[in-house]
Formats: sequence, C-alpha cells, structure tokens
Amino acid sequence: MGNKIDFDSHIPYYIQLLEILEEKISAGEWTAGDRLPSEPELCEIYGVSRTVVRQTLKEIELEGLIIRRKGKGTFISEPKISESLAQKLTGFYQDMVERGMVPVTKVLRREIVPANNKVADYLDIESGSLVFEITRLRFVNDIPIVLVTTYLPFELCPELEDAELSDQSLYVFLENECGLFIASGRRYIEAVGANEIESKLLEVEEGAPSVLLDSVSYLEDGTPIEYFHALHRGDRSRFEVELLRVKEHVTNGENIKRFDKELPSSN
Repeated sequence: MGNKIDFDSHIPYYIQLLEILEEKISAGEWTAGDRLPSEPELCEIYGVSRTVVRQTLKEIELEGLIIRRKGKGTFISEPKISESLAQKLTGFYQDMVERGMVPVTKVLRREIVPANNKVADYLDIESGSLVFEITRLRFVNDIPIVLVTTYLPFELCPELEDAELSDQSLYVFLENECGLFIASGRRYIEAVGANEIESKLLEVEEGAPSVLLDSVSYLEDGTPIEYFHALHRGDRSRFEVELLRVKEHVTNGENIKRFDKELPSSN
C-alpha cells in the first residue's frame, strides 16, 4: 500500500486509508502526541469524502492508536502498557520489571483498620478484624498508570507495618519476609469511569474510561491473603489473557478433559 488511494481498486476506500495511516504510525512518521491533520485536510490530501475519513478514524480509534480531544483535534496515542491478567500470577511491580519497564510506587496511605463487611467477606475473616489498608499510585516511566488499594489480614503479616513498598514487590516481600507464598487468585474485570479524585491522581479527565480489577489472592492452603481493587487508565492499559484449549474425549460414556499443555508457573 502506497501513500495514495487506488480509486480503481476493489478494496474499500476507508480500508485503504486505514492502511495508509497505520503505516505512517508504525513507521514513526507520526509519534505519540502528534496531532493528525483535520478531517477536511485528510479529505483534501487523499481525495476521499468526509464519510470515508470519519469511518477510518473511528476504526483507528477503536484500535487504540489515536485519541480524540474535543475542541483540540485528534492525536496519536501513547503506547499501551500490557499486563498479565490470568494464568501467570504476578504483582504489578514484578510484571513491569519482567517487561523491561521502570515501575515506581507512591504509597498514599497505609493504615491498620477494622475490616468492613465487604473486605471481611473477601478475606474470609470476621468483620471488624484488623487489616492493612494500603493505597498506592503506580507509575511506569513517570506516568501514573494504576491506583490500587490493597487489604491484607494483619494477623498473617504484621511485618508489613514497617515495610518499604515504594521500590519492591509486595508479593516478594510477603514471601521473603513473612513466609507467605501467593499460589492462586481470582480476578474480576469491568469498565468504569474515573471519579474526581481518581482522575486527578491518574492525570485523566473525570469520567475517563478506566479498567477496574478486583482480585482475591490465596496461599497454597487456600487461605485468602490479599484483596485489592485497582483502577487502571484505559488509555494506557491493556491486559493479556492466555487461553488453554481443552480436548474432550468420550470414554465409556464419560468426558475426559486433557490440557494440551501445562499451566505456566504461578510464582
């Protein structure tokens, strides 16, 4: 695909324009923060209708390559940061380090408080039991990415009271200093809008699309050790999910399921 629309081609114009613009982005002609030509300018440059341009921009926006700012124009998006959502159970800090990024944590709040009913249910403890409540703002390459509040039973990890969590993995600290190995977890994901406080901390507009993760983590014996809810910037985050195909065989009237491969390590 060149830099011009082939009007004799059977390929729809918006697909051709889509490929042209994507190539400019991938080739580095347009980089993060650059403003795209306006819709009328794109119409003139490529000789297509405004309908074609709008459809093209809509497709690129859905891919997360551009962002539209009301009254300002259309800009190339910052690249999204990938995180593992399932199968490989790691904390944010460890996940980012393994991807070659530089995570920084700002601890906004750390207190020992009585567990409310919701937290107590997740941690399978009595309501009112003491828990650590730790709120952290996580940065990658100096950009705020996720706001997370974590709850852990005080009785199981009192060493956390004096722990330095700004430059290390919580999971590694629990394992090395408390003898607690997080072996499994269950995570819930939903799309939400950032509220006023969240938007200021994450440096996005109020109501900006965000991804909320609720998670419960368990020790090897099934004891709940951690509950957290984490708000991720929708414009800078994406989640990777590894799927395992299951083969089903019928033997003597019973279904026998066999995994094609072993599950990855959860450490």
